[in-house]
Amino acid sequence: MGTAVSFVVPTREMPAPEARDALKEACRILHEADAVFSTWNPDSPMSRLRRGELALDDAPPVLREVLGECELARELSGGWFDPWAMPGGVDPTGLVKGWAAQRALEELRDAGLAAAMVNAGGDIACFGERPWRIGVRHPLDAEQLVCVAEVDGAIATSGGYERPGELLDPRTGEAAEALLQATVIGPDLALADAWATALVVLGEDGLEMAAECGYEAVVVTADGRMLASAGFPLAAAVPSV
Repeated sequence: MGTAVSFVVPTREMPAPEARDALKEACRILHEADAVFSTWNPDSPMSRLRRGELALDDAPPVLREVLGECELARELSGGWFDPWAMPGGVDPTGLVKGWAAQRALEELRDAGLAAAMVNAGGDIACFGERPWRIGVRHPLDAEQLVCVAEVDGAIATSGGYERPGELLDPRTGEAAEALLQATVIGPDLALADAWATALVVLGEDGLEMAAECGYEAVVVTADGRMLASAGFPLAAAVPSV
């Protein structure tokens, strides 16, 4: 789906060959998700559905599952996350990367690993005996951090600084400009991913809305301010930002 995925798997409590087998299964899940959902591949079921060549009832069950997740995210966000408002037809890209990474992580958990991290282009799902400490980069300077967060679950970041104009306001069709960046932490990476996208469009007013659904966030406003919801698990702020 146009991104790279990396893994961190401590193996002190599992023989390395078994850990490698678990990683192979996790990678299989990711490749299968790419084959179904990639909008880069014109022959994927997602691309065919977008062109009207495939009926939803005839699509793979996982495609219907993800679109159901998209409907939930659209409802929870009050329509600020809306894959059906994207040009070219429904596009679940803002959620499905997190969904696939979360499924890969669950494969590692089910295999018996004590801890693991799956990093899908900066959107991270993780578990372990203690929270992971993860730095949130500044949207205007990759060498700086906005903060360091303690994460036991999922963390997703969205912003238009790498590909300007990619994130669209579903209500106007124009490029989202409310925030430079939004980072969301919660129990599930699919919804964290969707909330991060929604907040960039909605702006700082969405912090409380996300928190009511169990997702805490830190955002960088257009004028460079850092704002965080009350429950954001901040391990350290970075004064230079």
